[in-house]
Amino acid sequence: MEVTRQGNSLIVHASRYTLTCPDDRPFVHLYAPDQELHERNALMSLFVASSVNTRAGQDDTTTLGDWQVEREPRGVSLIREGGSSVWRGKLFRFRLTEERLAYTVEVEGAGTVTSVDYFGGYCSGLLRWGSGNFWSGQRFSQGFNPEPYTDEINLFSPDGGSVIDLTGVPLPNKGSWFFTPPPFCFAFESPGGWLGLGVEAAPGENRYCEFAYRGQRGAFTLALDYAGYLTIDGRYALPSIGIDFADDPYGAIAAHAHALRAQNLAPMVDRPSPAWWHEPIFCGWGAQCGLARHGGGPAPSYARQEHYEGFMRALESKGILPGVVVIDDKWQAAYGDNAVDIDKWPDLAGFVTSQHDAGRRVLLWLKAWDPDGLPPEECVTNAAGRVVAADLTSPAYERRLRSSVEHMLSPGGLDADGFKIDFTARIPASPGLRSAGDVWGLELMRRYLEVIYSTAKRVKPDALIIAHTPHPYLADVVDMIRLNDINIGKDVNEAMLHRAHIASIACPNALLDTDNWPITDREAWRRYLPLQVQLGTPTLYFVTEIDTTGEPLDDDDYALLRQTWSQYRASLPPLTD
Repeated sequence: MEVTRQGNSLIVHASRYTLTCPDDRPFVHLYAPDQELHERNALMSLFVASSVNTRAGQDDTTTLGDWQVEREPRGVSLIREGGSSVWRGKLFRFRLTEERLAYTVEVEGAGTVTSVDYFGGYCSGLLRWGSGNFWSGQRFSQGFNPEPYTDEINLFSPDGGSVIDLTGVPLPNKGSWFFTPPPFCFAFESPGGWLGLGVEAAPGENRYCEFAYRGQRGAFTLALDYAGYLTIDGRYALPSIGIDFADDPYGAIAAHAHALRAQNLAPMVDRPSPAWWHEPIFCGWGAQCGLARHGGGPAPSYARQEHYEGFMRALESKGILPGVVVIDDKWQAAYGDNAVDIDKWPDLAGFVTSQHDAGRRVLLWLKAWDPDGLPPEECVTNAAGRVVAADLTSPAYERRLRSSVEHMLSPGGLDADGFKIDFTARIPASPGLRSAGDVWGLELMRRYLEVIYSTAKRVKPDALIIAHTPHPYLADVVDMIRLNDINIGKDVNEAMLHRAHIASIACPNALLDTDNWPITDREAWRRYLPLQVQLGTPTLYFVTEIDTTGEPLDDDDYALLRQTWSQYRASLPPLTD
């Protein structure tokens, strides 16, 4: 790596890029290594003086010093100090190696952060360029968001916007509950190839819920939304934005995930997979929906012992022999404490025993964050005092959740074998919420999964934990990533190939639950069956019909299922329980 100064600019030549850093402008310019160093050729012209906004006000950079160079073992740091309207001081740092670079903002002072505008913000510190709200320049031809969305479109115009977040419901601009979350990284195609722009935070500091790209013609900013849940008193380094180079968008996301693990910002996971984890799964939700289609009433009302016993008999009669059974929504009397609804399940433990006797394992469906049945003091509340979610920072609720996990898995309780965790997108995320502790954003998601995971493994070491949370930071608190619901009318195979690719990048040691509900029609279901066994563990949601259309499964369908599962089982490497 070569660092030189030409006039009032620092110039860094690295193997994958060139960076020019003028002292008289609030920008640095990133080039491909063989490009002519003229601003019009820059892949990105990055506005350095980012704003760290607080409840006290918007952050305006009031002064901006010259660039300083610090040598490091694997490269260099370029540092520029700045003044602020809300902080005692700010420092902007680029850490450069031959292969990549990372940008960090440090602030000093006291304040409660609402948002961070990366590569954009207010600045009045260089009067030659005026004052106001500044953006960065870009020459992107297209952007890529790894997060699945209801329209199954991952490419977007760099002149528009896109969001990666933890939340989602079937409403406008919220149709992203499928992965909660994927890696917080966007990829962009530029004249020099693909670039990844991803969030890199120290363990314990992933306190944000949303990472946003905001674009307009030739310009962009990035933003982390803290919603007022980060309070600083002293000196603090905000999460970095890592910049990686790749040949395609998936390569950019993979480089980001690798960088997190290489910097110990995400765990390295290397655990064995018991043989039964790889067994085909039957989940009763689709069959419940089929019963509701004919009998009326909500599908959760059909999560009953007599129905699940009937499901298993019907499958066995057709030679369909899953190795894992998921009892879905709603076997509980209340979501909050997961006590058995004995009207629906007079002998749930007995059902589990019967499945064990048949060589199958049983997973119980859990609804994350739901406060149903919980006392208000164990819940997150809003400013009006209304209950919003179960409070994972409440010692009383944590004890309740650990106790319920122990009961559900222990031989003296229900003796189930693990959990399918759903509705993680309902994580509390609005500003002004009140909880017993101070954990928010991705850290709160990790807290929830860790409480369940650690308790489950203590009670039953081979318990299987499934969730749709394929982020590298969560890789050690989940065993299997569920690819989640299918969007009716979209290309199922294309959508699930994308999801499987992202999940495997984020959590390479995790298995994949390929799902298959809902489905457009029987023909789409048939086309997806062979792909399931290529992507991961095949999962079946139907017993006698496709619930969305009422199309019955015929002998050919059962034959296809038997053949597909037989080939899948034969392809598995030798495994041990």
